Amino acid sequence: MKKQKPSFFNLHLTSNISIALVLFMVGLLTWLLLTVTHYAHRSQENISVSIQLDDSITHTDLTRLESYIKVTPISTHYIYISKDSALTELTETLGDDPTSMLGYNPINASIEVYLSQRYANVDSIQKVVIPKFKSFSGVTDIIYEQDMIELMDNNIRRLLFFISMIVVVLLFISVVLINNTIRLTIYSKRFIINTMRLVGARNKFIRAPFIRKAMVNALIGALIGIVLLAASLYFMQIQINGYTNLAELFDPTVTIPVAAIMIVVSLVINYFATLFAVNRYLRMSTDKLYFV
Repeated sequence: MKKQKPSFFNLHLTSNISIALVLFMVGLLTWLLLTVTHYAHRSQENISVSIQLDDSITHTDLTRLESYIKVTPISTHYIYISKDSALTELTETLGDDPTSMLGYNPINASIEVYLSQRYANVDSIQKVVIPKFKSFSGVTDIIYEQDMIELMDNNIRRLLFFISMIVVVLLFISVVLINNTIRLTIYSKRFIINTMRLVGARNKFIRAPFIRKAMVNALIGALIGIVLLAASLYFMQIQINGYTNLAELFDPTVTIPVAAIMIVVSLVINYFATLFAVNRYLRMSTDKLYFV
């Protein structure tokens, strides 16, 4: 009788592909979550407050204020707007020069301070930013768009919460699917486990090859998932933008954490699922193996 060659699509390959597809979905939503978070933080850094300066402010006081803005973690950068520049901008907006009617420039010089992400919220502005800047001589007022900042902050929180919930649910589904896949793989080896136990092999010795195989399969599945994710993002950007900016697409601040999460999730789930599955058959009597 001719010996049948093992099929290419054997159980281990099917297991690797199943793990890879599940990790691909986990990685995709994790990438989406980190990308949205990244761009949300960047959009928050476009939030600014306007420091209104008194006309009588001295050069020393102005220099001291600008020096503080340059070094404080509150701001990312700033723009000084002189009285003349502000008047020119207002004249272009209104289509009329207010000095022709008033006889003087009514607008104060100001400094537009762009806040870092940590301070770009109403609570931090009111409790930290305003008290800090108002402590300097020559500062008359701090102006900011409270309604706009609150709306942006609330929208970002809702969006991140919604995506986070999807990631958590998918992660739970991933644990169940990968666990079932591994249990089926171990199930096919249950009589081998029982035979090794009957001949006196220690539990640790029996578990070792299954754990090693599970770790290898976990790494293979994670790598396949990462390749699938990278290819999907590459073709998605081509379809949407018509071009590919690899530096923007594979931003290390996003891609490295996503890849690390996929690998860690795969290793942890595979390890514990294999451990529990093997232990189940180690505790089971020979008679019961025929009825599971």
